[in-house]
Amino acid sequence: MRPTGVAPKMRWSQAIATNFMIRLLLILLIGLTFESTGVVLLKKGMTQIGDLNGVTVAEIFRVCKSGATNPQILLGVFFEALFFVCLLILMARSDISFLWPLTGLSFVFATFAAIWFLDERVSAVRWIGVFLIVIGAAFISYSQQVKGKPGPPASAPSQVMEK
Repeated sequence: MRPTGVAPKMRWSQAIATNFMIRLLLILLIGLTFESTGVVLLKKGMTQIGDLNGVTVAEIFRVCKSGATNPQILLGVFFEALFFVCLLILMARSDISFLWPLTGLSFVFATFAAIWFLDERVSAVRWIGVFLIVIGAAFISYSQQVKGKPGPPASAPSQVMEK
């Protein structure tokens, strides 16, 4: 009998599953940081290039040419590519139904990045949206943990004793 207040030892399979989940979430957080950095750099680059002054072949060519030579845009594309690599790693190791909704946390990261690096103001309605995204991500993360836990053991069939 175990003393009161002492938790049972974690089974080896549970420890491996927990370690695996921590690694997945760490890769996700690194990837989301890359993605938010890329978005900020792309925004800064596009601000330098200026607005699209119409939808003409010449104007689209001007914006593409300017973007292809803009250091902010190029660095932004590089960070987006790093995010894509993280995403590929995660796709190879987890269910899409778990992973893809969690990438919605990029909206949270991008909101904070926009405030800190682009001096954007975020309305209360947008903050409510960010909060709902975090709640949704928490539910998805919890569902993955529940999925990994074994169910209750099957009960043994009762034996009838003959007299």
